[in-house]
Amino acid sequence: MTFSALDSELTGPLFATAAMREVFSDRRKITELLRCEVALARVQARFGLAPDALAQAIEAVGLAAFDLSALGVATERSGVPSIPFLAALKRQLPDALEPALHRGATTQDILDTALVLQMRAAFDLIEIDLAAIVLALVALAERHRSQPCVGRTYGQHAAPLTFGYKVSIWCTALADCLQRLTALRRHVLVASLAGPVGTLSALGDKGPAIAEAFAKELGLESSVTAWHTARGPMVEVASWLAMLIGSLAKMAGDIVHLTSTEVGEAFEPVLAGRGGSSAMPHKRNPVASTIILAAHGAAKGHVVTMLDAMSASHERPAGAWHSEWHALPQLFGLASGALREALILGQGLTIDASRMEANIALTRGLIFSEAVAAKLAPTFGRERAHASVERASERVRETGLPLAEALIADPDLVGTNGGDAAKAGLEALLRAAFDLAPAVEAATLWTELALDHARTILADSAARRTARKA
Repeated sequence: MTFSALDSELTGPLFATAAMREVFSDRRKITELLRCEVALARVQARFGLAPDALAQAIEAVGLAAFDLSALGVATERSGVPSIPFLAALKRQLPDALEPALHRGATTQDILDTALVLQMRAAFDLIEIDLAAIVLALVALAERHRSQPCVGRTYGQHAAPLTFGYKVSIWCTALADCLQRLTALRRHVLVASLAGPVGTLSALGDKGPAIAEAFAKELGLESSVTAWHTARGPMVEVASWLAMLIGSLAKMAGDIVHLTSTEVGEAFEPVLAGRGGSSAMPHKRNPVASTIILAAHGAAKGHVVTMLDAMSASHERPAGAWHSEWHALPQLFGLASGALREALILGQGLTIDASRMEANIALTRGLIFSEAVAAKLAPTFGRERAHASVERASERVRETGLPLAEALIADPDLVGTNGGDAAKAGLEALLRAAFDLAPAVEAATLWTELALDHARTILADSAARRTARKA
């Protein structure tokens, strides 16, 4: 029986990538637990608290030595998987080495540190995918930087802008998520080694030094106090993942609207076997956007779980820590699937420029109302100009007249006699107001600023990844 869509053989591949599912697999968990015990044994050997042979003996124990099903049954009794894991590991070690295993540590130390190692691998996957999406959106915005399209507020036509500018909004939000990942890694990739109540009392005055050396052995940061019940960093991870998914959902939501039949301005790429309907052969459903939006819908509840887990009592809570196990891997999985789909969109989204321009004309000039009021204001005054455009707009909706004609027929603008000179002057003002060029120029300016910002973040991310590999 499967209780999670991400763990299901049927729906798991839809919502999470294979790479991320592997990072949070049971086998990977055991691998990281072993790595933690090896690191602890090495450090304690340097301090004279464990035999030199212990670390080598643990390294020699492979995954095949662990029966995952048996560990699961034992976890139901023990309450945490680390206790049966340690029991199984001890059975693989020589009797002379077994007493030194896990000295001074507690189960939460080893499980939390293993989780941090999994998160580090997960962050690496996310950073690569996120950088690729930002790069794809930079290219998409550049291609369409001058393509006019409708700007929408409250779901209605507002004022013209460019599709490149619209894409730059998506791009900036995701680039900012990429930038925040640097600080996030520093805050949360922290080892846990604090003992039963956080003081490592079993190691005496060597505790702080051993904890710092343990972290360094694993390539992690060390903590000045136990974080068994200080779960802020874990909430920070959950919040960042939810914000990332939310930023992807902003893009996906826009695209779903743009692909609707009545709008028809953009389309997801055509992929074999994707987007069809079992009942309606003509359908081309926005599957990538749908997966992203589903991830967004599921993510929020997991963040609440992580927030609730912060109220961890005293030095070890009952239930709060365990509840995190349901939430954090799910968030990483949902993020991975959403990123995969967003890359498909960024690299393959197509637009219908003629439909964009037709939609600009759809409201018979109403989309230029702001520009028209601004052009009329120096001659007629701001309030009078605004009232006239508002009155004319209502006439457009009632009669179907173009906005320009409704304005020229307004006696408050041309006088009761409607003289030719007054009409000619008004027509000259309106020609400038109904010109798309100023809106395109303004949008292009902001688009370039946004893309420069994204390029800087991409360069920084690439440099960090290179430095980590060195």
